[in-house]
Amino acid sequence: MARRGQRQNGARRPAARQRGRALDNEGIIPVLARAVREVETAVQRGRVDGSTRTKFQVVALLVREERHRLKADQELSESQRGEELKRLDGIATILAKTAARDTSMLVLLAEDATMSDSARELKNEMLRAAGAEPEPEPEPDPEPDPLGVPASRRVLPVSVRQRQLSNPFLVPDFSATPPRTDGPRRLATWELLGPLFRSFEQGGKSSSMTLPEPQPLRLPAGLELMKHQGELVASAADGHRTYLLADEPGLGKTAQSLLAARAADAYPLLVVVPNVVKTNWAREAALWTPEKTVTVIHGDGHDVDGFADIVVVNYEILDRHVGWMGDHGFRGMVVDEAHFIKNKGSQRSQHVLHLADRIRTRTARPLLMALTGTPLINDIEDFQAIWEFLGWIDDKRPRRELMDKLEEIGLTPADPVFYPAARGRVIEMGIVRRRKVDVAADIPARRVADLPVELEGEMGRSIREAERELARRLVERYEMALATRTSGRTVEGIDHELVRRVATWEREDTTTTSTGENVFGMMRRIGQAKAGLAADYTAQLARNVGKVVFFAKHVDVMDVAEETFERRGLKYASIRGDQTPKNRQKNIDAFVNDPEVAVVVCSLTAAGVGLNLQVASNLVLAELSWTDAEQTQAIDRIHRIGQDTPVTAWRIIASQTIDTKIAELIDSKAGLAARALDGSDEEIGSSADIQLEALVALLTEALEERETASV
Repeated sequence: MARRGQRQNGARRPAARQRGRALDNEGIIPVLARAVREVETAVQRGRVDGSTRTKFQVVALLVREERHRLKADQELSESQRGEELKRLDGIATILAKTAARDTSMLVLLAEDATMSDSARELKNEMLRAAGAEPEPEPEPDPEPDPLGVPASRRVLPVSVRQRQLSNPFLVPDFSATPPRTDGPRRLATWELLGPLFRSFEQGGKSSSMTLPEPQPLRLPAGLELMKHQGELVASAADGHRTYLLADEPGLGKTAQSLLAARAADAYPLLVVVPNVVKTNWAREAALWTPEKTVTVIHGDGHDVDGFADIVVVNYEILDRHVGWMGDHGFRGMVVDEAHFIKNKGSQRSQHVLHLADRIRTRTARPLLMALTGTPLINDIEDFQAIWEFLGWIDDKRPRRELMDKLEEIGLTPADPVFYPAARGRVIEMGIVRRRKVDVAADIPARRVADLPVELEGEMGRSIREAERELARRLVERYEMALATRTSGRTVEGIDHELVRRVATWEREDTTTTSTGENVFGMMRRIGQAKAGLAADYTAQLARNVGKVVFFAKHVDVMDVAEETFERRGLKYASIRGDQTPKNRQKNIDAFVNDPEVAVVVCSLTAAGVGLNLQVASNLVLAELSWTDAEQTQAIDRIHRIGQDTPVTAWRIIASQTIDTKIAELIDSKAGLAARALDGSDEEIGSSADIQLEALVALLTEALEERETASV
């Protein structure tokens, strides 16, 4: 409310009646009285324009404010307050009669009615005329976020801000803008999205665009692309820029995307992924494009590298970063598990679509890739958001490039032959779908694919601290052994023979005592921490490829997995050691014969032998075995005689923990080269060997770190 001067109505009115009458013409009330008479006259004459409505609203607002002020003024006597309120009632009566004559003004009396700039200016003029101080100009509202993200959620990492300051004039790149197509449009008045979706429901011979032959590529030593991977990279090198890459899981979509980005020089590149595969994307980027820097965003991005070539972020935290990402100058964007954005009403879908639009405003032909293993024939309308992300359509019609292709057909949806022809035009926009069986000659009959995950939260911190504590205990034993040794040779640096002895003592102690955190307890806790992530990935696989086998060592890990599948609405069967033979067979039959049962949750020890689950070609190893033989036996439940599809075992590895060391040791003992199995069930090393070598590696690494720190 405006602050009135001391000489306003009724304020310290002199006792002399004559003086009081002189003051009746001072303050805000006389100003309001003149204004309301002007409004009344204009309405009576039928000359209600914008300025009259504005004056009506301002008078009503000031009457309301003056009434509140008078009632709160403790310096007024009751008679003075009553006299002033009576004068205000007279003005209010005129306002009411005027509104009754022109009822369109009633909306201006609402307390939440919007005030225009002209109304605000008139109000201040009236206050100045009354000798009162006008209200200060309101602070401008902050620019609304187009996605409704609260300001408290938005972040700007320090490194990103530094990059912005180093390159404040980021020039848009429209050098590759395609020429416009002029002329009449045969399909301009047709509703086309429905017919395009139906064209896929009708099926067809091919769901994959024509791709060129692969060309020789410069790859890091030891790596090579399979033919189907090289074809997509060659397509990007030829200038294609949008892809719905729907290869089945296990066919290397990650490598194809990274190398396509390199072929298109689409840097900086934004990669949006589910949380469970975020760490794996960083590892794959370092593997396939080591010359490019990669950064992974965690939480608010305090440690993000704003100058990195590849930025990896998970859907769950995208809302915090969507603001700066829209202005970062990305020239390419990859969306993994793109069916996550099928619901256009969801926040993550809106964020992804907004970022794609922002990228298109700065780059004429950015590289946009949507990755999913979900067959295209299922719920094709779910792909509307994906097509929008790729820039093929907007929310109502095809965009220019696709419209040009449809116009070339020379038909309309009234022609039955329009549908297969239109389907072909959409596919050539960039749909690529290969199945394992289609490229079986290119891939091993069975293979292990490691999927590193990062353990976050309190459990992850606890596990890493327990591992550090175990390493400290091993170092103490090593130092004590050095100090008390009375015979034997002395060596410079680390005594590796003594390291092996200390590791042996630790392993033997853990088999007879439960004092302190040991390697067995840590591996169990790591399995518990990975359980939810492994189950999430299994659910994604089940949606993409159908039936999946989930293997775990411990009952509590199996419990977490089954709870996750229930929440996701996935039917599952369970094979455990405490089941009766009849119940066990019932669960096996349900998985094999019931198309609705998507997952079977198996105990590594109870289901590792004697089962035939070849109805699936993908399995998830949620926990590591202590031997390769146990792992191979699990894989053999689906890789059996009669299996006509290459088998992939997805091994979930907790990065930055002893889990990684044990996986490496299992592979080295079994001689697994390039993650491909040779099919041998021969046990190369015992579980005791793996446990011992894991402790040796842990102690050796701790001693090396101590030596490095002391230099």
